[in-house]
Amino acid sequence: MNRQTLSAAAMAALLTTSAVNHFRNPRFYNAVVPRSISTDTEGKYGVMTRRQWTHVSGAIEFAAAAGLLLPATRRLAATGTAAMYVAFIAGHISALQRAFGPRGGDKEKMIHSLRLPLQLPLILWAWNLRK
Repeated sequence: MNRQTLSAAAMAALLTTSAVNHFRNPRFYNAVVPRSISTDTEGKYGVMTRRQWTHVSGAIEFAAAAGLLLPATRRLAATGTAAMYVAFIAGHISALQRAFGPRGGDKEKMIHSLRLPLQLPLILWAWNLRK
């Protein structure tokens, strides 16, 4: 197995683990869904609830993982995965703002302070899988 295939398999394993966790522990991911795109308790504003967004993003991660494993779809899947990680930045910023807001706690501050900077290496890793 060449280095690029091994790297794609590692990214696919990471995405699959994350995708499974989106369904097993959605609350962890719900905090990253910005209020601006999620519906409130009265069904206003967004298109879907935070849990629905979490499940959709988990399904997208499953699809990305599968696409990375197939050489014929790897370039497209890697491009999509990099774009997905870029899109997730808005959610991580939103979660970080809430964590440092009046209702935020120390645990949330720590978690979201660590999650946001992880996006850059994930974006670069996915982008490099396009080769």
